[in-house]
Amino acid sequence: MSAEEPRSCSYVRTDGSQCTHPAEGEGELCYWHDPHISKETPEVREKLEELKAEGESLEGFVLRYADLEGIRLHSAEGVDLSHSVLFRARLKGAKMWNVNLQGSDMMKADLTGTNLNEANLENASLLGASLEGTKLERVIWGEQAIQEQMARGAEEEGDHEKALVNFEEAEEVYRSLRRAYDSTGRFDQAGQFFQREMTMRRKMLPKWSSRRIWSKLVDLFCGYGEMPQRVIGFSLLLVFVCAAGYFGAGVNGPEGRIGFDPEIDAAANIKHFLNCVYYSIVTFTTLGYGDITPRGLARPIAAFEAFAGAFMMALFVAVFGKKMTR
Repeated sequence: MSAEEPRSCSYVRTDGSQCTHPAEGEGELCYWHDPHISKETPEVREKLEELKAEGESLEGFVLRYADLEGIRLHSAEGVDLSHSVLFRARLKGAKMWNVNLQGSDMMKADLTGTNLNEANLENASLLGASLEGTKLERVIWGEQAIQEQMARGAEEEGDHEKALVNFEEAEEVYRSLRRAYDSTGRFDQAGQFFQREMTMRRKMLPKWSSRRIWSKLVDLFCGYGEMPQRVIGFSLLLVFVCAAGYFGAGVNGPEGRIGFDPEIDAAANIKHFLNCVYYSIVTFTTLGYGDITPRGLARPIAAFEAFAGAFMMALFVAVFGKKMTR
């Protein structure tokens, strides 16, 4: 009578294929996918490198607390370690460039000095992970950290307490990534994560509080100091909106009233509007040549524009200076 064939692991990968490793004991999962089997043994590192050399998928491997210091999992083709569990795994100095870590749980993992260049970290959880000296060039991050996705989902479901917890966790993740990029001189990426960090901080404030409204305005006007082009855009918008106001209300020119006049032709009205644009620019920059003066309803518009113009120019200098001095 022939011996019973070993049962295969029941883990099914995202591409529909099934793990070919034998199931352990009476369970349905193999050594690598069974969450109850300890991976803290010293031979785990060598076994993983052997599987990588054989071209096997490492998707879904449960490697909690595994000592993988210095492991070499890099390859030109890319190693699939997606949806794996690397909770508190020791990956110090690991060579993991071009590794697919999409959807992996890397919470509190030690990634000190780890090479993650060109890795796919979309939807990976990095909450509490040590990123000191971690190489993160050309990493695929996705649109949002998994914690932010969870927070927005909880917010839509009306679970505000859970949303606050997840927003705080997302803020911590973005702050860690911002510091990691700052320490390596990758200031553009650091700026992007700083914006996300500040957005998460805003989300934790009471919805209609003055602090949250002010934070939103800062985001709109300058992207929390990371987007000087927004200051320019809002300045141009303000100039043309105020010019339209002057055109409608009318201003005093050297030769009489300048503004919309239904009794003159289109060309003359266009000339009047361009004069209003000129006056708006002069008012915005607080030059005040005096050749055109406001009248009636144009006066409060001019006062507002002069104040806003001084503020916007100061804001641009501050934001642009911050970007350049990096």
